[in-house]
Amino acid sequence: MLFAFTAFSANKKFLICRKTFSCKYKFFIFAANPQNKKTLKLYNTLTRQKENFEPLNPPFVGIYLCGPTVYNDAHIGNGRPAVVFDVLRRYLIYKGYKVRFVRNITDVGHLLGDTNEGEDRISRQAKLEQLEPMEIVQRYTIRYHNVMDKLNVLRPDIEPTATGHILEQIEMTQKILDAGLAYEVNGSVYFDVEAYQSKKYNYGELSGRVIACRSRRGAKNLRGARRKEKSR
Repeated sequence: MLFAFTAFSANKKFLICRKTFSCKYKFFIFAANPQNKKTLKLYNTLTRQKENFEPLNPPFVGIYLCGPTVYNDAHIGNGRPAVVFDVLRRYLIYKGYKVRFVRNITDVGHLLGDTNEGEDRISRQAKLEQLEPMEIVQRYTIRYHNVMDKLNVLRPDIEPTATGHILEQIEMTQKILDAGLAYEVNGSVYFDVEAYQSKKYNYGELSGRVIACRSRRGAKNLRGARRKEKSR
């Protein structure tokens, strides 16, 4: 049997920092061998091969799923990972594992546009509906839960919010800055891919992306922005 799943990489090597933290999904295949009920194999996107599932601390298993940004009603893109991971969670429980399932709620910091520039989505929706931002968060979190209930998705064991962990995010970002792997421009923090590569790390190792050389124009603009920021 083969089931398509989506996995979140929490490996610090692949953390990307811009104005906000972002989650990247990677596809893998979960395979159950009907001839051997004890065999569970997962496709590892890092090694590009199926590997035996071995919990770090059996019989306990931890799963983290990046949840929704609650500025509007849930859509099929929100439902897919919820259902997919719910199947995996239920299967692991069925196999006797003690599963701790964590799914976050992003209640601040998701900016408009693909480049993470512009207005916060929740703040914008609050203006449109003439409500306070936290009213928007509360309203659409409840509605998201209702949709997941209709999909028969189990509730998470822990559901942290972005606003509840801002101090930890600042601390983590500062560590990346101190390590020389990020830089600040106009109040925003960006991950420095070239600095990461210079330390003999392979930035595209997990995603399979090839890092192309920055264009002369782009490099010039970036250097100018850095000098301007440092001169303040």
